[in-house]
Amino acid sequence: MEEAVMRYQLDTIPVWDAYKAGGECPLCALRQQNEAMYVDSFLGASVMEPDTRVEVNEKGFCPEHFRQMFAQKNRLGLALITHTYMKDVIASVDAILEGAAEAEGGGLLRRLGGKPSAKENPGAAVRARTGKCVLCERLDYTMRRYAYTLVHLFTHDREFQRAFLDSQGLCLQDTALVLDMAGEMLSGRERTAFFRAVRDVQQKNLERVEKELEWFTLKFDYRNQDKPWGNSRDALERAINKLQGACVHGGEA
Repeated sequence: MEEAVMRYQLDTIPVWDAYKAGGECPLCALRQQNEAMYVDSFLGASVMEPDTRVEVNEKGFCPEHFRQMFAQKNRLGLALITHTYMKDVIASVDAILEGAAEAEGGGLLRRLGGKPSAKENPGAAVRARTGKCVLCERLDYTMRRYAYTLVHLFTHDREFQRAFLDSQGLCLQDTALVLDMAGEMLSGRERTAFFRAVRDVQQKNLERVEKELEWFTLKFDYRNQDKPWGNSRDALERAINKLQGACVHGGEA
């Protein structure tokens, strides 16, 4: 219990800092910071730790996080962890294919409604072997902690509640995250109050971005070329990121 409380206290600082910094989604900012930290960590000394190597060999990385690590300068570090992971995958895939080659009666089992095994559905087994990502799992866990902190602060800290209500809201992906967390943490009036606050903040800010995006499109009409842009120069970037989370950058007209 003491460890959990200490961890929660540590998490309040980055959440508060993100809200003080502003932006269209403070949780997206936290996700990007932690993602960059994890990428550096996996390419650094932590990759030599036995527990980390075992976990990487078991789960590997998704295409996006392989891409991010490949874009860094430490090609040797990435090559080392990829090599050991690849050896592990080769052994797993060989076992899957050998089992599939020896399997009999799989078609009958599927026709009878049974659940196919790796021998009977080797394609699914291969996809499952390379379908995990240790970095995604760590990042998801961290973001759930931040969502927990956000909901807890909203219900226990009036100053943070005001900061949340005055913010530019969240992207829709993180809106879903905090709603899920609030559903687990809150009940009764507290949950109703939180859901209402999220609705008010999101509706106001989604409509704001939508209007700015509309003006972005209208600025391409020659009749509006001399009118001021207002806040619409980067409206397309912010609209996409509001819908799907921070995924595009540098979108000014």
